[in-house]
Amino acid sequence: MEAAAPPVLVLLGATASGKTAVAVEVAKRLDGEVISADSRAFFQGLDIVTAKPTEAERQGIPHHLIDNVSFRESYDAMAFRRDVERLVPVIAARGAVPILAGGGTLYLRAVLSGLFEGPSKDEEFRAKLETVDPRVLHERLASVDPEAAASIHVNDRLRLTRALEVHRGTGRPISELQLQAEPLPYDFVVIGLRRDREEHRTAIVRRTREMIEAGLVAEIRALLDAGLTPDMQAYRTIGIPEVADHLSDESTLAEMEELIVRATWALARRQMAWFRREKDAAWVDLTGRSVSDVAERVHSLWKDATA
Repeated sequence: MEAAAPPVLVLLGATASGKTAVAVEVAKRLDGEVISADSRAFFQGLDIVTAKPTEAERQGIPHHLIDNVSFRESYDAMAFRRDVERLVPVIAARGAVPILAGGGTLYLRAVLSGLFEGPSKDEEFRAKLETVDPRVLHERLASVDPEAAASIHVNDRLRLTRALEVHRGTGRPISELQLQAEPLPYDFVVIGLRRDREEHRTAIVRRTREMIEAGLVAEIRALLDAGLTPDMQAYRTIGIPEVADHLSDESTLAEMEELIVRATWALARRQMAWFRREKDAAWVDLTGRSVSDVAERVHSLWKDATA
């Protein structure tokens, strides 16, 4: 008889919503191990700028898919899906609960809904689109795949380019091909974390200030000196272009901070819009609650779902 698929706890939430601390507390209660779904914590060297959990913050809880890719390399949603598919049974075989935690929407979709095996990258085609205004790319996509265009932000150059690349390579809309996708064969218990709008924005402001005080500018300067360039995937992490502009005297420190806050808040809003479409998610509000209190609620929901 085939073994039952292991249950997997999915903790999703927007950036700065408090997922990291909650995931650790839940893991302690469940004897769990965390698989990071933070789309930038994968990269080595991006520690402060991604608010990557320190060893102290991990409190001895095993964390996977952190620092697993050089900042010079790329890492996509299909690679993430394969890594999760590899890790879940290994963690479950140890008697631990796999906890997939993060806010990387495309990466989470690859696991929860699936991705189709699209055509390989067309570097020549991508190079041609690199100088095209994202709004023009969005208009082009809307003309051939209005459904995909409606789900991709007008400034999301990476996803716009990929959708156009897929259409060029296959002659079919990416939204149509995505219907062929299959989720990973696990029993997912999806719990979303959210907080009051004002409290969330305040948390983003506070975290940005803490990042700067912890040495954000020095970290980005070191990465640039080590060879990080604008054509690399890691460079597109919020905070890196803003600090790079500051280092080039294109903005003051205060202006840099405000730009990071603004970009982070815009990302959080896009993430929450995506998460609201997750029909099977149970939601827990963190507003005004302690990490321990929220972890207890998540634990309770997990027990009810897996009873």
